[in-house]
Amino acid sequence: MGTLVLAYAAAITILILVLGRWWPLGVAAVVGFFAFQMLSCDTVALRTAGAHEVDAEQEPRLHAIVDRLCALADTPKPRLAVSSSPVPNAFAAGRRRKSVVLCVTRGMLDKLSDEELEGVLAHELAHIVHGDAVVMTVASFLGVLAGLTARLGARLMMVAGRARGLWQFLLAALAVTALATATWIVSVLLVRALSRYREFAADHAAAQLTGNPAALAAALVKSTAETARIPRQDLRRATALNAFYFCPVQTAKTAGHQLLSTHPSVEDRIARLEKIAAGLR
Repeated sequence: MGTLVLAYAAAITILILVLGRWWPLGVAAVVGFFAFQMLSCDTVALRTAGAHEVDAEQEPRLHAIVDRLCALADTPKPRLAVSSSPVPNAFAAGRRRKSVVLCVTRGMLDKLSDEELEGVLAHELAHIVHGDAVVMTVASFLGVLAGLTARLGARLMMVAGRARGLWQFLLAALAVTALATATWIVSVLLVRALSRYREFAADHAAAQLTGNPAALAAALVKSTAETARIPRQDLRRATALNAFYFCPVQTAKTAGHQLLSTHPSVEDRIARLEKIAAGLR
């Protein structure tokens, strides 16, 4: 996080120098985009997943497990939602602990036992208690903005390159695009490393809360195996929320790809859960 803050501070400083007297407009645009992202993150996630909120009458099993976990963790109960997706998964999204929504797919409700589902829900509650939804939204914000800026700068360079007498504008667009691209690359690597760390932390907290790391490990294995049987068309729809999911639809296994993964490999997560189980014994 400290490295990420330094990288963003450097990018903002250079941006202010490039904008000159127009820097207040740039700052206002950044603040506006950040406010929109914070206010709409849970709504956008639910719409993307095709989920809807459910009450205790509609999903008594889900509510009963969450009620028990919230009592153990001494934390407010989040809103609960269910997605019709057959891909077995779950995620939590929202900017404030009291307004966070915990979403479970129909595939997960149908495929997991009560103990396995409890482990998954404890993992997602750990994300809520740790404030991970807000942390990751804040951490990734400038990276997302840098990526959008890089795309815009590339298009402006194409326009300036076709016109005559706009070489100064072309150089400015080139500088902004290079800065935005560098910021985006650094952001992607650091934010995804942070995301992998917080997945390990949520696994650890869930194992401690339930006292049953083996059930969480079994849920990981079963979710991965069931996902492999899902048609590719359904999987492609699900990848939009990979960063939010308990178990991503596709997990990188090679060292190079692991740098770009939002989650640790299933093997690494299970190995850590086995160590936690040995400690609990």
